[in-house]
Amino acid sequence: MPKPEQLVLDLPARAASGRDDFFVAPSNALAVRMLDSWPDWATGKLALCGPVASGKSHLVQVWAARSGGVVLPAEALAKQDIPTLAAARAVAVEDVDRLAALPGTRRKKSEEALFHLHNRLLGAGGSLLVSGVEAPSRWDIALPDLASRLRAAQVALLEPPDDALLSAVLVKLFMDRQITVSPDLIGYLLPRMERSFAAARAMVAALDKAGLSKRRAITPRLAGEVLRDRGAA
Repeated sequence: MPKPEQLVLDLPARAASGRDDFFVAPSNALAVRMLDSWPDWATGKLALCGPVASGKSHLVQVWAARSGGVVLPAEALAKQDIPTLAAARAVAVEDVDRLAALPGTRRKKSEEALFHLHNRLLGAGGSLLVSGVEAPSRWDIALPDLASRLRAAQVALLEPPDDALLSAVLVKLFMDRQITVSPDLIGYLLPRMERSFAAARAMVAALDKAGLSKRRAITPRLAGEVLRDRGAA
């Protein structure tokens, strides 16, 4: 008789976000060094760019902890009191490239808010960290003065992962869910899954859900079943 599948509640995992939890590899080492060079950024501002789930938010939190800075999503800019925000002297605005997707009036107010935040921060010797998937030169910014200022930022680019980094990311994602896995499982997954951070996150979530619902350990065999179900085997 087959084992009954267990009902799984889709609860979020709590990710570790300290500096020691971030794995430095050749694909991200330069970006990490640039971020760590704060407060000696040449222009007082830095753009942290990389694929979805590449660790941008993790590094932003590390920087904020070190600098005592404030972190907020770009979509929240329109509701901020900019003089008060700029008084923090170190501010990180995440996902600035998503401003283009906001409705017209909200987009306009958000871009104007970021423009004034930029000027106040840098005018007072503060620091501005912005993030997005691609470099600022490719962001769709409607306000010309803001676009030119963002393009002048140094760019710290997180490259797609190599084997060593993807292995470390997989292990970390499992650890965030309080799951210990064997090297055999990581070795099985690496050549069979899409090589991206987003795919690693989705794969770990799928394996966790499958292990819980089937009441089975997360092994290469279970991974093979999940990969076949996802059409990736």
